[in-house]
Amino acid sequence: MKLKAAQLRRTYKPETLPLPEKEQKGAPKAIIGQERAVKALQFGLGNKSQGFNVYVAGVPGTGKQTAVRHFLKEIAGQENPPGDWCYVNNFADPYQPCRLSLPKGMAPVFRSDVYQFVNNSWAALLRVFESEEYGNKRETILQKLRDDEAVILGTLGKKAFDNKFIIQRTPLELIAVPEVEGRPMTDKEFMALDEAKQEKILEQQDAFKEELRVAARQMKELEQGTDRQMYELEQNVALATLDDQLHPVAGKYTAESGAHRFLEDMKADILAHLPEFLQLKPDDKPDEPAGSTVQRIHRGRAIPRRYEVNVFVDNTNTEGAPIILELNPTYTNLFGKIEKESVMGNWVTDFTLIRSGALHASNGGYLILPVIEVLRNPLSWDSLKRALRNEEIVIEEPGEQLGFLTTKSLKPEPVPLKVQIILIGSPMLYFLLYKYDEDFRELFKVKADFDTEMDNTPGNVADFCRFIQHVCREEKLLLPDQAGMARLLEYSHRKAEDQDKLSIRFGAIIDLVKEADQYAREDKAKAIGQVHMQRAVSEQLHRSDLWQEKVQEMLEKEILFIDVTGAETGQVNGISVIGLGDVSFGRPTRITASVSAGRGGIIDLEREAKLGGPIHTKGVLILSGYLAELFGQDKVISLSAQLVFEQSYSEVEGDSASSAELYALLSGLSGLPIRQDIGVTGSVNQKGEIQAVGGINEKIEGFFDTCNLNGLTGDQGVMIPFSNLKNLMVKDEVLKAVRTGKFHIWAIRTIEEGVELLTGVPAGKQPDNTRLRFEPDSVFDRVNKRLIEFADILQESALPRLNTRRRRSYPRKAVV
Repeated sequence: MKLKAAQLRRTYKPETLPLPEKEQKGAPKAIIGQERAVKALQFGLGNKSQGFNVYVAGVPGTGKQTAVRHFLKEIAGQENPPGDWCYVNNFADPYQPCRLSLPKGMAPVFRSDVYQFVNNSWAALLRVFESEEYGNKRETILQKLRDDEAVILGTLGKKAFDNKFIIQRTPLELIAVPEVEGRPMTDKEFMALDEAKQEKILEQQDAFKEELRVAARQMKELEQGTDRQMYELEQNVALATLDDQLHPVAGKYTAESGAHRFLEDMKADILAHLPEFLQLKPDDKPDEPAGSTVQRIHRGRAIPRRYEVNVFVDNTNTEGAPIILELNPTYTNLFGKIEKESVMGNWVTDFTLIRSGALHASNGGYLILPVIEVLRNPLSWDSLKRALRNEEIVIEEPGEQLGFLTTKSLKPEPVPLKVQIILIGSPMLYFLLYKYDEDFRELFKVKADFDTEMDNTPGNVADFCRFIQHVCREEKLLLPDQAGMARLLEYSHRKAEDQDKLSIRFGAIIDLVKEADQYAREDKAKAIGQVHMQRAVSEQLHRSDLWQEKVQEMLEKEILFIDVTGAETGQVNGISVIGLGDVSFGRPTRITASVSAGRGGIIDLEREAKLGGPIHTKGVLILSGYLAELFGQDKVISLSAQLVFEQSYSEVEGDSASSAELYALLSGLSGLPIRQDIGVTGSVNQKGEIQAVGGINEKIEGFFDTCNLNGLTGDQGVMIPFSNLKNLMVKDEVLKAVRTGKFHIWAIRTIEEGVELLTGVPAGKQPDNTRLRFEPDSVFDRVNKRLIEFADILQESALPRLNTRRRRSYPRKAVV
């Protein structure tokens, strides 16, 4: 069936499209043509039950991220914001810092309150310990000690005086020294005495030793008792002072058990380190950089820092549940880290250097992650699954997970996790993870599949236009007029390769609009018109079609052999598509078939040379089935045929040329020449039905460009599968040539239709109830006769060999 120009492209009348509005009336739909994905997101998002995380699948540019954030914004806005998280010192074990959970916005307040408490307590304690009242109490205790010591020394001193001795007190003991003229005897004077007097003095001293030891022990006990009294006085005074300072602070956090417990522990720690605490002046600035305070640790002055509060997650300004998009999900970006600082060549850390990650920031809300980036980063995927299973976030050194030897570090208390993860990735990654990762199935139970196209309904067209206008306003672009919008819709159909579908890969569509906007501004236009849209399409193609031009140049110089006029036997012009990333184009390829009698069957030279892919090989094998059913019902097909893509030096894949190969084979067998001015594409099944293929527009345009090199004859054209009719969105040049009758496109359903068009001879297949199987002198009749000839030739060539084998097998007996 020859197609009309109107069948080759979906067009729009500009006047039927909505006029561009200067001001937007109402918000446009954020998600267009994604009903399936919308239902999945409506079900999955907000369901924070364990395992109901969401995988959003789709190709880039379909608006996955925009759609997810749009839905989350509505859902999260209705949820209560999560609280704050802090890390504080664990006074019992500093290597295991404690977490604190506080209501939203309370963490910075708590940090400030703690800072003020420490400062105020330090100042208040100094005032108390320097007060007259405290000095009097201290003096009373010391005076009692002095009085008790005086009683002990008075009694012992009188006895010593009677025996002409003086009691002296050393840091270690009490000793009795001989007295001379009211003063202690010197060693020189003692040595000047005769031996008898020396012996007498030593004997008298020995008599005092026991009493001196008892007195020294009593005085030591008095000192210890005094020290206890002084310590109790100091502790009681400090406790009362700290209680006065802590009472207003602790009253604010009565309902927060963790914060209240930390305040009590901090008060007890200050009391335990009171002398050191009083020797230090707390920082004037609570947000002082950590470097100076780290240095104080190694001078023995770490007291102020141990009372700091590390505000780990601050949700003060968060409205609703948090929504976090992490585009670089490394392990530390997800789970946080423990920073270290270099001090005198050593790495040091403490709880104030614990930093949060994306999981902490999104805790109580939603975390959006690109799955390919998660999988690329070591440890991220396994650690994420572990956190979701255990419902807690553990901060640890990456080296510990890998089993490396690491230095001693902190082990912060894990933070409970309540978050919904939304992974965004390709469908292929979803299939691979679902098949090979058992945890994935349990942790990501909701799949939202984004399509790349939508039905061409009036409502969808209107939504498409409003969405484009909305983006233009957001991006400060000129608005497309009706003609420009009509051309953009045609471009969308071309991207979808379907007259009944619009592409919703808005990434590429918006890029085209931005380029057209630039051209419109260069022309000082007030709107983006059809000419600007068309220029953007042409320029995009021109920037990428260098290799297409190289191929056309080789065709023009006859380096590549392609005949686009005349007729040849066993030769047909097939059309392949070459994809080079951002551009695809059609290239005519000469396909030839050589036939002879034999038993080799159909030989695919591409396969023999290991240049044919499996799908192409399957397409060639189908030809044998077609010939066997059509011509092998009354005989054994004895055929040796070779099929080849001429001047093809790379791998050939796909079955879209299988019908062309069959036409070349039928031409070679029938001896009928095939028109070379018709390009052929389409796959075939064993029943001879022509099946749809991909890249149909590129194939038509590729053959058109080849024919146009030397001028169109008016007879040239392309033969396509009828089932590809709705995929036609050809370029303007082809449309114009078809409209003027200089180029033609035929849509066929069966091999019979195609072979008749190519040869000008009826195919000749008769209904099953007729006496003759094929119409005389038809294509199939000639093929059948040729196959009979091949069978006869093969049989005749086999008879001499058969007779020879018989003579060798049954030798004549000798006559005796």
